[in-house]
Amino acid sequence: MTSVPTPIPSRTQFVLEGIKHRILTGQLTPGQALVETELAAQFGVSKTPVREALKTLAGTGLVVMSQYKGVTVRMVDADMAREVYDVRLLLEPEALRRTVRRGSSLDAARDALTRADDATDTAERSLANREFHRALYVSCGNPLLGRMLDEVRDQAALVSAVAWAADPSWEREASEHREILRLALGGDADGAARALHAHIASFVERAFPDVQGEVQGEDGQA
Repeated sequence: MTSVPTPIPSRTQFVLEGIKHRILTGQLTPGQALVETELAAQFGVSKTPVREALKTLAGTGLVVMSQYKGVTVRMVDADMAREVYDVRLLLEPEALRRTVRRGSSLDAARDALTRADDATDTAERSLANREFHRALYVSCGNPLLGRMLDEVRDQAALVSAVAWAADPSWEREASEHREILRLALGGDADGAARALHAHIASFVERAFPDVQGEVQGEDGQA
């Protein structure tokens, strides 16, 4: 018989989404301790769903569990940025190329871009940008490829949150997003993929100069 994954209990899911939102919008900062009793009180639940939520977040790479330090929000450094963005550079442009070649709808990407432009705060803009990128690859026709990118999506957002806090670059990235979408909507699969690759590479190089030259581009250059 085929095993069916056990669904996450609703209270655990509620806490999971709440903690993730706080991390990805900068309310919980890298290195900050996550104390079960405090989180349970804040969310109005027992420690059990908090503990399970933290285990799940550890599995996605957003938090770190240590025997000595307890649970903390994952620290962001050049090594982490290189690992996460290397995966994105390898997979995301190709997924977009396939999305465009399949003629998949990009309405969700257009809507996310509008929400990002209309956002009134950093958290709202960050979430909209995440949805924009996901909308570019989710309809690529290969569910496994989509899931692989989903797995690094939260870690990429954590890197972005730290970078934006130090050096906001919303306007430049919004302009790059519009160009990527323009090419994709025009049916230029290769052009859209190249623009997306350049967008991802330039962001991590600006935010983490130590990574520059280590993440290779499609033509062997960053």
